[in-house]
Amino acid sequence: MSDRGVAGGAKPEGSFGFPVRPSSSGADSGPSPWLQQQQKREKRSKLLIWGLVVAVVGIAIIGIVIGVVVSKNKNKNSSSSSSSSSIVKQTDPNDPSTFVKDSRLHQSFYGLAYTPADSQLPGCGNKLEDVIADVQLMSQLTKRIRLYGSDCNQTALVLEAIKRTKVDMQVWLGNYPIPTDNGDAMQKAIQTYGTDNIGGITVGNEFILNYLGANGGTEANSAVGDQDMLTLFPVGNSDAGSYFNTKVLEAIDYGMANVHPWFANVSVDAAAAWTTNFFQEQNVDMYIAETGWPTQSSDAGNANNGASPASVAGLQTFMDTFVCQANTNGVGYFFFEFFDEPWKDAQFGGVEGWWGLFTKDRQLKNITIPTCTAT
Repeated sequence: MSDRGVAGGAKPEGSFGFPVRPSSSGADSGPSPWLQQQQKREKRSKLLIWGLVVAVVGIAIIGIVIGVVVSKNKNKNSSSSSSSSSIVKQTDPNDPSTFVKDSRLHQSFYGLAYTPADSQLPGCGNKLEDVIADVQLMSQLTKRIRLYGSDCNQTALVLEAIKRTKVDMQVWLGNYPIPTDNGDAMQKAIQTYGTDNIGGITVGNEFILNYLGANGGTEANSAVGDQDMLTLFPVGNSDAGSYFNTKVLEAIDYGMANVHPWFANVSVDAAAAWTTNFFQEQNVDMYIAETGWPTQSSDAGNANNGASPASVAGLQTFMDTFVCQANTNGVGYFFFEFFDEPWKDAQFGGVEGWWGLFTKDRQLKNITIPTCTAT
């Protein structure tokens, strides 16, 4: 086989027989117009593909962000209304009286201490649907609840919730911390809902302990005696048990003594007996306004009262040894309290916000409610 060159007049060919552009100068002058056009097309195609990829990724990111935001808002809204939509079920969504009973709950408590969530000034974020859910739950535990004040229209909200749920429940209203501020709201609620579900009105809460003790005052009696409008039902006072005296008892229809073994540094094993003995020795015709056991502390320094720790196990022990025995002995008490209160933890710390049978989200703690019945 012979090689053919350009001198013989043959057309130059490449190694695969394709024509090769002859060079007059012997140097490469660049790609042909056809190749340049192809390269431009390839470049445009690559740019188009990358643009589409970036667009798809961008759309995906936007979708993810929107999904996260919507999910958070949904969870937030669900959390704020979970008390009425998921915590307590109703056979008729439009009728709060059709709520389904929780088999874990029993009417074993004489009474419960209760403040509706977000009922603190100046915020006043309480909601009727939340109070309705609370009443649905509490009515399965007791026939009596005790309020501490009338701030943020809580008296009317509770009475309205009782009306809508049609439960058998008595409320001891609270006129605290400033009687003149609560008076109008309480009076309006009484005029609207009547007195059938009102067990009494308690003026003050540890007023003597917190105020008279610090200022040497002697006017506790007048604050109670001046409640002229409150003649249709009992009017009483709540304070630390040791602060009641003959003069105070003469001015009221009933007394509520706060009897807390935790703050007396009593062990949980001895707490029930101590509470009962203190009440019997210190009071006549009175209720225990508060008694209970904290389930935790926000700081290590207050996690123990010197004898026993703040714990769910401690709450269980105190319930097991106090509740049914107190019912048998005919002791009137308001167990402290229905659910945890975050505002107390934020303001006071320690164990203050952690006394509830339920968490702040209305979930029953890991406890077993006694099955005895309070009368």
